[in-house]
Amino acid sequence: MTLSPGTRLGPYEILSPLGAGGMGEVYRARDPRLGREVAIKILPGEFLEGEEGRGRFEREAKLLAALNHPNIAAVFSFEGISSSDSSASRHILVMELLEGTTLRDKLDSGPIVQRQVVDYALQIAKGLSAAHEKGIVHRDLKPENLFVSKDGHLKILDFGLAKRTERDKAGDETSAPTESKHTEPGVVVGTVAYMSPEQVRGLPVDHRSDIFSFGAILYELLSGRKAFRRDTAADTMSAILKEEPPELSEPGRNISPALDQVVKHCLEKERTNRFQSAQDIAFAVSQASGPATTSRAPATPAASGRTRALLALAAVAILAFSGILLLRRSKKSAVETTGPKRIAVLPFENLGAPEDDYFADGIADAVRGKLTSLAGVEVIARGSSTPYRKTTKTQREVARELDARYLLTATVRWQKSAGASRVQVSPELVEV
Repeated sequence: MTLSPGTRLGPYEILSPLGAGGMGEVYRARDPRLGREVAIKILPGEFLEGEEGRGRFEREAKLLAALNHPNIAAVFSFEGISSSDSSASRHILVMELLEGTTLRDKLDSGPIVQRQVVDYALQIAKGLSAAHEKGIVHRDLKPENLFVSKDGHLKILDFGLAKRTERDKAGDETSAPTESKHTEPGVVVGTVAYMSPEQVRGLPVDHRSDIFSFGAILYELLSGRKAFRRDTAADTMSAILKEEPPELSEPGRNISPALDQVVKHCLEKERTNRFQSAQDIAFAVSQASGPATTSRAPATPAASGRTRALLALAAVAILAFSGILLLRRSKKSAVETTGPKRIAVLPFENLGAPEDDYFADGIADAVRGKLTSLAGVEVIARGSSTPYRKTTKTQREVARELDARYLLTATVRWQKSAGASRVQVSPELVEV
């Protein structure tokens, strides 16, 4: 039932409806305690049936509320509350109120220039990276859940709140991202056009499912059409599982080849062949955009110098690493191996000032992002490698636990003085 303006939900006064969907109704409301306007989402009761359901949803809401990132819509609270027009209790999410439009509305309004596409893609990737680092997976990423403010700032909506998992008879999880009712075990529901192959199959999903959805969105931003659009939902699912989208580089399109490769890498059918982190995507998109792409805030001379140094070091490291691989391939070996070379880029050790830790991490991330584009190389996800920072385990133990054939480590020292700066990187590639 739609709430009318003036209705009170606890301390909140409803001002106007904003929209509705499978995850509930959304209203503009006023919080008189803080004198601010907020967005309130009234959640469907079936999502919260029983103490276990409410507890799980409350834990997810608290986790999201702890996320403080400019590209994720802020969640202020999760409350059970009564309204002035009913004695029934409602559960609501209180979120920041955004002014602007969805990315779907932007797409429906006409073509989006490539520079703007790159800007949107970078913002989405940064928001995804921040959430994935906290173990939060969206599972229903689509243009309707991407909000662009009047100043062009993009925020991801409904992050993680659409997640709903149930156990089937075999013990697997089934994702039901946008369904507003209970689902039978093994039933696949959601926004079909942006589903990953593992979602279509009803398999457990992780952050790499969001990466596939990101690829479908980037394809649509660049081409103006859905990657796997078919006449029926069943045909669309079949295309996601078995077919490739039409080439972005068709005659008449001026699509950057590097961006085309980013899209293809995101849309790999096998999740192990995709980008393994949203941070890697952000790096790849920024590289693909070239020097013409600018950030929202002007870079200071020091920041520009650090960026140039990081990119230069990444380029040197990847060239050296590629050379080592080529040398290894050229040598005759008594044992022939098949399949991709699994590589773990362990956290680089900063030997300089503690405040330069981010610099060593940035170089490692840059190298990791470059390695993902090499044919025949499978890079262990950043999240799996990070726990081995300053580990006391042997290289063989680390490689066995990560199921990696190669370990890439390095020490980084950034020596700064009044006149100049000097960066020393000492990498080591180990075949275990």
